[in-house]
Amino acid sequence: MFSHDRIWAAIDALAARNNLSASGLARRAGLDPTTFNRSKRSAGDGRPRWPSTESIAKVIEATGSTIEEFTTLMAGSGAVDAGLQARRAAVSVPLLGFAQAGGGGFFDDAGYPVGQGWDEIRLPARSDETTYALEVAGNSMLPLYRDGDVIIVAPGASVRRGDRVVVRTRDGEVMAKILQRQTARTIELASVNPEYPDRHFRLDEIDWMARILWASQ
Repeated sequence: MFSHDRIWAAIDALAARNNLSASGLARRAGLDPTTFNRSKRSAGDGRPRWPSTESIAKVIEATGSTIEEFTTLMAGSGAVDAGLQARRAAVSVPLLGFAQAGGGGFFDDAGYPVGQGWDEIRLPARSDETTYALEVAGNSMLPLYRDGDVIIVAPGASVRRGDRVVVRTRDGEVMAKILQRQTARTIELASVNPEYPDRHFRLDEIDWMARILWASQ
């Protein structure tokens, strides 16, 4: 079951289930776009190259899948049981632009969407009542996220160093960054694009911070 061909076939099947190419799947998971290229699947002397467990874990997380679903794809059936299909059914979640998110009335103190006035977006992945979508504005997260990309945000997800996050300050500024460091008093946010500076805040300057699950590009 855990053969070289079946693991790569499962990656291709996971990409197809999310309407992505292999390179699109890699981008969604924050990997180099060439990570899953067919030319990377064997060495120059013909020896098989295996995807890393880290890259597999990232694509499973980025697509909202589970290890059980991935192993089912490895088995070659291409299907999941009825319960999993129901969980994977397309759902609608709120969609808001960064400029709107900077205003009042759309979030509670924990960063959960509330109130009226949301647009909606359909997602192929399972979601819960707190997940929502934000449309990226600006280029501070290039090359990961472009202006106009939609990022899926989960306020209830735990946040750790190195995670991609959306942060709203008490002044109403909304930004997508990488959590670089957090102490009892301060928070440090890294910009992927070197043309934009890293940001440092006191915790009392932050309204809320939420983890980015994946992006629709």
